[in-house]
Amino acid sequence: MAGAMARGWAAAPEEERPAAMLFFDIDAERAAALAAEVGGETRPSLVDLRNTCEVLLLAVKPAALDDVAQELGGEAPAILSVMAATTLERLGAAFPGVPAVRVMPNQPAEVRAGILCYAVDDQMDAALAGRLVKLLGAVGETVPTSEDRIDAAMAVMSCSPAYVALFAEVLAEAGAAEGLDRDVSLELVAGTLEGTAELLRAKEPAAIRAAVAPPGGATEAGLNALDEGGFQAAIQAAVTASLERFR
Repeated sequence: MAGAMARGWAAAPEEERPAAMLFFDIDAERAAALAAEVGGETRPSLVDLRNTCEVLLLAVKPAALDDVAQELGGEAPAILSVMAATTLERLGAAFPGVPAVRVMPNQPAEVRAGILCYAVDDQMDAALAGRLVKLLGAVGETVPTSEDRIDAAMAVMSCSPAYVALFAEVLAEAGAAEGLDRDVSLELVAGTLEGTAELLRAKEPAAIRAAVAPPGGATEAGLNALDEGGFQAAIQAAVTASLERFR
């Protein structure tokens, strides 16, 4: 996900980009390739990275946090964490006294259309937190979230692009089975999803359904088929399963 955020920043207008984007990776060639792609720089070690940045972006697996903190001596100027299942309290234990922001982006950040839920710890300076949130806005919409609700938010926004992609794939394949060119069918589905997302910002979901599905019509027949197939229950079960895994 950090790579997706980096690509989003690189696509942002010059004035919206961070002053420098610094990457470190055990795979030096991969790090250099990513830096070249987004116009960033690499550093030979985590300590060099820490000493030449204003905010350290943590995007490692949760199990690696202690190793990273040990290598850095528990020191950093400030932390922006995109680590899953890693609370601000846990970050504070690894980096005592270091201010941190925890942010959970979703995959559409790669095309600057993401949703990014974030929580700020009490040690973070308000001005710095504001700058970081503005920076995150270059890759999507930022939504402040109390940390005790971040898992629930992730179950809805972090996993759901996969659910929507599966729905789109099945819908496009159904259109192709009825004679549409597959690429045309997928474009129709993508455009419909995009437009419906905009409608959802203006209308309640139930109002959209009512407008599209008058009694006795084709859409009502389709909705009934989805209901008979357990569509709503399956979505609810997916959110519950993801939330249980996060916890």
